[in-house]
Amino acid sequence: MRVVFFGSPNYALPTLRRLIASPAVDLAAVVTQPDRPRGRSGRGVPTPVAQLALEAGVPVLTPERIRRDTTAQIAALEPDVGVLAASAHILPSHLIEAIPHGILNVHASLLPRHRGASPVTAAILAGDEKSGASVMLIVRELDAGPVLGTVATPIEPLDTTETLTARIAELGAERLLELLPGWVEGSVEAAPQNESLATYAGRIEKDDGVIDWTRSAEEIARAVRAYEPWPRATTLRDGERLTIHTAWPLAATLEAEPGCVLAGDGEPLGEPLPGRRALATVACGSGSLALLRVQRAGRRPLDIEDYLNGDRALIGARLGE
Repeated sequence: MRVVFFGSPNYALPTLRRLIASPAVDLAAVVTQPDRPRGRSGRGVPTPVAQLALEAGVPVLTPERIRRDTTAQIAALEPDVGVLAASAHILPSHLIEAIPHGILNVHASLLPRHRGASPVTAAILAGDEKSGASVMLIVRELDAGPVLGTVATPIEPLDTTETLTARIAELGAERLLELLPGWVEGSVEAAPQNESLATYAGRIEKDDGVIDWTRSAEEIARAVRAYEPWPRATTLRDGERLTIHTAWPLAATLEAEPGCVLAGDGEPLGEPLPGRRALATVACGSGSLALLRVQRAGRRPLDIEDYLNGDRALIGARLGE
């Protein structure tokens, strides 16, 4: 199979690695985002996908947008099929139609649930019990194409967007390589999605991570995990940003206004946090939240035991606007 791959971030790397390693695949080219300036020097840095492709000796195309000249360049490579994993490019119809067996997308959700840009974050925020990857045929409508196959994984109690995305990326890459030969040969079919079950996950903005303490402790705890590693869950403490990296919801509702920090009872939290104790708890709209790892602006993250040694005044503070 002659394949063109579309992808940019770390999520795409497991799929690209398997395509490079597969004896059944002739990887004609990789299409990825252009180099972006990073750091103080402002020097352009290639995407993770571009770095891996260059190391493997695969030709790399870096268009800002895919126009007809890029489509002509890709068509001249005579690919049988395209594969996409988090490309960040909008794929126009003239490109999709130029590849004989279309373009397959390794989407990080169990479609039709959580179409869109942030499916893993959305799954954690929603309290879903499982997530996974769907291998779908790209059509013009967002993530609405027929699905060749899926693979599921439980969402563990301590999963963050970072850990769950990494696991889904590996599972999705494996599933894609299982389905790809049959798709090109015609032995694998794609089933249409049930539109009545479709949900959408929009792009995450930085302000989405600001904690609303009037919500339930369970919802806030899910947000802490969902917004790790970006934009991270944050709150204000005396006008200064405080980042909550790890927290755990407690059933007990405190006799205090939402956002007030009280001393915890020190009882062990148990599984899945053996050895951790509730030393600082925040009143929420319902229930309370045990703070476990926090970070003051300009400082490094600290477990709550170490943090309180240097800032005992957190107990009694009021968090939020």
